[in-house]
Amino acid sequence: MTRKPEVCILPVAGLSTRNLPATKVIHKGFLTLHGKPIIQYAVDACREIGIKEVVFIYSDEIGKDLFESYFSPCEMLENHLKSHNKLDLLKVVRDIIPEGMKFSFARQSEPKGNGHAILMAKEIVGDRDFVVMWPDDVYINFHGTGILRQLEEVYEETGGMVENVMEFPREEMVRYGALVGAVRSGRVVKANGLVEKPALEDVPSNYASMGPYILPNIIMDILPEVRKGSNGEINLTDAMELAAKRGVPLHGVLCDAVRFDCGTAKELEKSNLKLSLMEDVELRAFANEILSHMVG
Repeated sequence: MTRKPEVCILPVAGLSTRNLPATKVIHKGFLTLHGKPIIQYAVDACREIGIKEVVFIYSDEIGKDLFESYFSPCEMLENHLKSHNKLDLLKVVRDIIPEGMKFSFARQSEPKGNGHAILMAKEIVGDRDFVVMWPDDVYINFHGTGILRQLEEVYEETGGMVENVMEFPREEMVRYGALVGAVRSGRVVKANGLVEKPALEDVPSNYASMGPYILPNIIMDILPEVRKGSNGEINLTDAMELAAKRGVPLHGVLCDAVRFDCGTAKELEKSNLKLSLMEDVELRAFANEILSHMVG
């Protein structure tokens, strides 16, 4: 019997060097995608499936203070907006914090990999199954349920480990974790293992492990056993591989969602352009006007 995940781990440690210079003084989670901080997309996704607690894995007190401040009520700002009858902005501010959601923090003192970061939340997670999201990968479904709900629907049927996967050409799979023994049925891909960033000649499938993930609590017990991978870090995918070898079911889901990569300054710029053009008719018209002048 599956247990509904009630806690989500959001790793936000690190120096965000791929988004410099903006991240010299501000965490990349507060860079904006179509006018909204990147981190807000992750929290909003958690809201959709009723997550009760979000755990931020941070590396320094300055970053922690930013997240604590952003996800705390600001009475002075709310009173100002109310008194100036800016009720639309008041709603935006109040919607930052999902009703009933708790925010917790665990520190990763050394950059030892994403698996190590997740392990830092072990005490907070307790015996609960949990969600892991990479905040700088934003997934939006414009026509239906969000990505976590799509994963949860499969998790409710299969239990075990359920993750979002994407299909890439073989030559691109060397950049990702790849599903081993993959058998597809509709949007669900059953697998018997994972390999992190395989050599081209060893690529086992075209299905890439992308996250988010819904994971059973046993992953927390397995993570301390994981040895450093080829990148010199402790990887979540290696813990999932160990779990699969021990009989924990593994399913990938080809989710119905558009991915917006916010991991580097250039990719964030592209994602802003893509999402803005997809969502804003006025901006599309403006972009077409600019392009017509450029062509002319």
